[in-house]
Amino acid sequence: MKKITTLLLVSLSAYSLQAQNFIQAYKNRADQVSQTTVTNLLQDFQNLGVKTTGSDANTNTLNWLKAKYQSYGYTASQITEDPFTFGNNISSKNLIITKTGTLYPNIYVIICGHYDTIVGPGVSDNGSGTAILLEAARILKDIPTEYSIKFIHFSGEEQNLQGSSHYANNVLFQNNVRQFNIRVVFNIDQVGGKLGNINNAIKCESDQAGLSSNNAQSLSFTQQLAVCTGLYSPLQTVMSNAYSSDYIPFEQKGDIITGFYENVRSNNEHTANDTFANVDPTYVYNVGKAAVGALQHFATASASQLATEEVQQNTLESVKIYPNPAKDYLQVEFPKEVKNFRLEISDMNGRLILSRENESKINLAGLSDGAYMVTLKSDGKTAVRKVIIAK
Repeated sequence: MKKITTLLLVSLSAYSLQAQNFIQAYKNRADQVSQTTVTNLLQDFQNLGVKTTGSDANTNTLNWLKAKYQSYGYTASQITEDPFTFGNNISSKNLIITKTGTLYPNIYVIICGHYDTIVGPGVSDNGSGTAILLEAARILKDIPTEYSIKFIHFSGEEQNLQGSSHYANNVLFQNNVRQFNIRVVFNIDQVGGKLGNINNAIKCESDQAGLSSNNAQSLSFTQQLAVCTGLYSPLQTVMSNAYSSDYIPFEQKGDIITGFYENVRSNNEHTANDTFANVDPTYVYNVGKAAVGALQHFATASASQLATEEVQQNTLESVKIYPNPAKDYLQVEFPKEVKNFRLEISDMNGRLILSRENESKINLAGLSDGAYMVTLKSDGKTAVRKVIIAK
């Protein structure tokens, strides 16, 4: 995604918090976003290589995505592919997963992001959005929603929105006839941040260009997105304008769009530096919480707790590791119920560097500057964090 935009700073007083009530069930599900899972997904995405549209790595990533949805329990009838060809006979596929709504099965909330890259492995642009879509689909798999949801992974975004344009022009519309109605398109692109930046805010994008007939509704939904972000994540919000990503072909068809984009730009997109070592997994995790909260709001998810069907959060997910970047020591702060634990520090190649048991202050004297993985283990549970050591 290329991003050049003028920020539109809007006070949330323009959209009263009272218009959206806090829903505890939504918060509980947003809190089920797993930092460890997000970190593992980002690493897996990197390991799939450079996913140029039409390449073997691009196809392997599509198959990896399908396998993830199958592991979450989505059936073959819910998982469809949208093949397309462009340019000099370049072929790829979009992946669509459909979750049917209870009250409005023919009206869809689309949450989308692209999985293709052009130079590097694209861990921020757009492995970050890819990981968040997967987490949202995992968590909401068995949660009733009034509106249907389509989780869409587009390819060909980096070649002028080829995949999303094909979908809008040949699936959403066939022979210029609309096949189904869309409530809102929620696009997530390049939300990886960069460790060392101040990653405490997210841009909420609205449509203030193109067709004028859908601008006011897009702004309203984007204000709702910003409120959900405040309700269900620790992130602040900055209002911004939509630009050149997979929501644009839908906007051109008259649909309502909104989206997330990182606030402090990493500038690693479209380079070999767009790697796991250069993203902030905690930022992706927090954006994921905001996205799960907002998606429930957009699709009107059940506000009731579903007891045994809703998985409890891993207690290790709330562990705090600081400072990050670290210099001499790393402090680990566990929930009070954690009594015994093991901490392991590995380099980015997976080589174990240090192992400690029941130590909450770790001396870093023997470690060189760089990025490391910290793995915490207790009572069969695991949590993973990325830390930077800079002396």
